[in-house]
Amino acid sequence: MDKGKKIKESKRHGVQALWALLTNSYLIGFFQGKIYKGKLKSLCVPGLNCYSCPGAVGACPIGAMQAVIGSWNFKFAFYVAGFLMFIGALMGRFVCGWLCPFGLIQDLLHKIPFRKKIETFRGDQLLRKLKYIILLVFVILMPMFLVDILGQGAPYFCKLICPVGTLEGGIPLALLNKSMQSALGWLYAWKNLLLIGTIILSILIYRPFCKYICPLGAVYSVFNPISVFRYRVDKEACIDCGVCARVCKMQVNPIENANHPECIRCGICRKSCPVKAIH
Repeated sequence: MDKGKKIKESKRHGVQALWALLTNSYLIGFFQGKIYKGKLKSLCVPGLNCYSCPGAVGACPIGAMQAVIGSWNFKFAFYVAGFLMFIGALMGRFVCGWLCPFGLIQDLLHKIPFRKKIETFRGDQLLRKLKYIILLVFVILMPMFLVDILGQGAPYFCKLICPVGTLEGGIPLALLNKSMQSALGWLYAWKNLLLIGTIILSILIYRPFCKYICPLGAVYSVFNPISVFRYRVDKEACIDCGVCARVCKMQVNPIENANHPECIRCGICRKSCPVKAIH
């Protein structure tokens, strides 16, 4: 990666870090071992950011959807659905590339040197469909049909799968709250194993959670081709050199589909184009 691309990456990481700080600015929570429960917590943030993180000042849209999707009598359910559609229609997976705190963590983990990184493998493209299945089963169907007497579903994705919640919420709260430590069981151990696995894979594979697991990425990917902010390729200027496809860490070919569902709008392809054909 040349100097210009490194500057572009550093700028993106800076935006990611700043956004992560803004959306987790209740810093006193990390010292008290308590989560923020003020009025801002009823508002969703665009990226995947755990509600139970001691510093979180907003709600994760995936967690919020699971909590209310069991009953559409709750106005909040319409708010969350509308929020996801609005952000998706506006930016698509730009959120994944620039505003998601866990995306930043994966980016930084992948920078750790390793003898041989895995760019792709047999079954990679098929495995990317898994995030849509997770969205349908764990975020929509299970919370919709497995509900309590109030019509509220449990956050099954957060509870059983999400490593973000373990990293941002589970571990800090367990370390800071002694009463919680005595209640830890097999589920906490399972979630930590998933987190460790995600960390190891993130060193070897670029953004494995985004590619294969994240239901929020699955939602935004649907809007990629039609979002207001999207890429356009000047076919007359393009010289078919293939540089853009080679530098893409998400294995997208912008010439074939500049707004592929897997594109996270990181901008490396645009910066790498020798004739500036990508806008």
